[in-house]
Amino acid sequence: MELNNTWTIVPLPQGKKPISYKWIFKLKLNSDGTIARHKARLVAKGFTQQYGLDFQETFSPVAKITTLRLLISLAASNGWHLAQLDINNVFLNGTLSEEIFMNIPQGYQHSVTKGPNPPLVCKLNRSIYGLK
Repeated sequence: MELNNTWTIVPLPQGKKPISYKWIFKLKLNSDGTIARHKARLVAKGFTQQYGLDFQETFSPVAKITTLRLLISLAASNGWHLAQLDINNVFLNGTLSEEIFMNIPQGYQHSVTKGPNPPLVCKLNRSIYGLK
């Protein structure tokens, strides 16, 4: 997340309230039941965000079934080759237009996380799981 420039450590501005987060841990298993790997995901508690203050609208980019049917019929009638592309976690690469502040995650080590008043928080530059 640091390499992706997901957040910037800044002092909490007056009048702003940071949202909280939760670490989600999961075990990925092989078909024989042995542990393949440990996974960790940082999730914002987006249910605490307030409409009009923390966000203006929610959006989910999905294709309508009529659009999909049109594209398939055009490809079939013109003899086009169809291919698909899936970009994993693409929304995590989108920049945020709102100013959203989150508490610094437990275990995050950075030289600027130790500071006096006002408290330091993460100013989110990119979306993370759980945001509105």
